[in-house]
Amino acid sequence: MREANDRGYECLLLADCTAATDPANHQAAINMIRMQGGVFGAVADSEALLKAFKNLPSMTKPISIMQQKQNPKTPATVQASNDRATNGFHEPTTTPSGEADRVLKVPAKPYPYTLPISRTALIMIDFQKDFMCEGGFGAALGNDVTLLRSCLPAAANLLAACRTAAMPIIHTMEAHKPDLSDLPPAKLNRGCLPEGLRIGDKGHMGRILVRGEPGNGIVDEMAPLEGEKLLYKPGKGSFYATNLEPWLRSYGITHLIITGVTTEVCVQTTMREANDRGFDCLLVSDATASYSSAFKQATLEMVVAQGGIVGWVADSDAVISALQA
Repeated sequence: MREANDRGYECLLLADCTAATDPANHQAAINMIRMQGGVFGAVADSEALLKAFKNLPSMTKPISIMQQKQNPKTPATVQASNDRATNGFHEPTTTPSGEADRVLKVPAKPYPYTLPISRTALIMIDFQKDFMCEGGFGAALGNDVTLLRSCLPAAANLLAACRTAAMPIIHTMEAHKPDLSDLPPAKLNRGCLPEGLRIGDKGHMGRILVRGEPGNGIVDEMAPLEGEKLLYKPGKGSFYATNLEPWLRSYGITHLIITGVTTEVCVQTTMREANDRGFDCLLVSDATASYSSAFKQATLEMVVAQGGIVGWVADSDAVISALQA
């Protein structure tokens, strides 16, 4: 649902047709979808959907959508799709030098995280002023930005340690082109926000979530250094419609240390995308934050459930100690 949402699909989750091993996680996932006017889509039960179907005009001969509108794929398109499906497991093309044999163990949940220095990168997700500063988009929506800023000290310490270890560093920003050509209508209209609060509108920090605007810049505490990768992403996830995966593969990266905001939206979406592509991911618990402490905690629990179904979780002290050992 997260990936479909980033691609501009309007999604409806049927609450009674899905389940989780932990009922609390099931409810937390539903709540995450509904928040902020439906950040990932809508939720209903199957009875409501069936009732809506019954109100449709009857047809003498049902016609499927596939019959109404075929979606042909050229051989080239099919081949490209197949290449993307296997690309996540290609051997790395290059390996950073100097740390080839150094492998660390980080105390983590659900069990220690193996961190090979030469194949690990740090991702700093959306530490941007629009989300983290007073007067920004997040505050305009009624959120308490101090909750997000609480993760800055730990994130800054971790960033410094990873720089010292000469680790590749990626800074992401949720941002759209000035002409909004990469903004799906579903995302633009989500939440039924009034004028002045929609993506592209003029806010207190310039146009909301638009590249190059003051609010789209990264907060001073996380300011990128020359040579660190800046990644503009039009969706919640860092892999959709970006060059992140081929860039990571070109450096031989197999492991990701993940930080940023918000935990349950862009951070979790990126981590799930990375996990599906075969990366071993460690989420740093005190270097990520949410406007909702309950959503943050639920996300941490989802990540490590069932033996680490999405990845690992550790705090910044554990990671820094391992890097400095």
